[in-house]
Amino acid sequence: MIVTALQIAAVLAIALYMVHWQRSARRRNAQSWESLLARLRPEWSARELSDQFLWKEGLSATPEDAWQRMEGPRGLWVMYQNARVMLEMADFASTHCEGVDRLLIETLRSDATQIRMCVLVALAQYAFTHAGEGVRVHAYRAAAMYTGMAARMTQLLQDHAAVMVPDFVAAM
Repeated sequence: MIVTALQIAAVLAIALYMVHWQRSARRRNAQSWESLLARLRPEWSARELSDQFLWKEGLSATPEDAWQRMEGPRGLWVMYQNARVMLEMADFASTHCEGVDRLLIETLRSDATQIRMCVLVALAQYAFTHAGEGVRVHAYRAAAMYTGMAARMTQLLQDHAAVMVPDFVAAM
C-alpha cells in the first residue's frame, strides 16, 4: 500500500515537473529582446568593479573592495538573476542570428551556471559567517566570472546583432 502511494506520488511529481518545464520552455521561446532587457536588474552594476566592464574580462578591485562595492549580498543576488537573463539572451541570439559560434554559447551557459553556483555558495556562507574571508573570495570569483560573461555577451552581440549592443550596455 505504501509502495503504491509512493509510486503514484513519484509519477505525479514527474508529471507536474514536465508540465512546468514545458510551460517555461514556451515562455522562453516567446520572449522578445525587449522583454529580456527589461528583466536585467540594473540596481547594481559590475562597472564599479572594473574599468572595462562589458568590454574586457577582469576586475580592478581586491576581494575586500569588491565586497564593499557590490554592496554585499545585494550585488550577489543581482548577479545571480542577471546571469540567468544573459543565458536566455545568448539562447535568443543563437536562435535568431545566423552563424553564432556554438562554443561561445556553451561558454556563456557554463559561465551562467558557475556564477549562480558561486553566488549560492557565497550567500550560504554569508548566512553563517557574515562576510568572512570565504564569502569575499566566492563573491570576488563570481564577480570576475560575471564581468567575463558580460564581456563575452557584448562580443556576441557585436558580432551578430550590433543593433542590440546599445540597449544591452544601457541595461547593464
